[in-house]
Amino acid sequence: MSETEAAILSRLVDPETPSFSAEVARSILDIKFSQEDVDRMHELLDKANDGTITAAEQDESNSYERIGHLLGLLQSKARISLKDSPSAA
Repeated sequence: MSETEAAILSRLVDPETPSFSAEVARSILDIKFSQEDVDRMHELLDKANDGTITAAEQDESNSYERIGHLLGLLQSKARISLKDSPSAA
């Protein structure tokens, strides 16, 4: 992900503004990559480290990275929303 893409996503999500309801925040925090996806990411990382990754696999790896970054921003916003929510208890 380029710095420009990351900056645009950060502005779009605005992770430091606690605007999610407690219910939405909890739902977002429940989002996880499947074990199959985690295994695939490790496989792609191993190939990248070995220098055997193909262009298509590098594109796939980049996609996982972008989605992971977006998920991280959303989950950061969810945690802040729960912290600042009176109904979070």
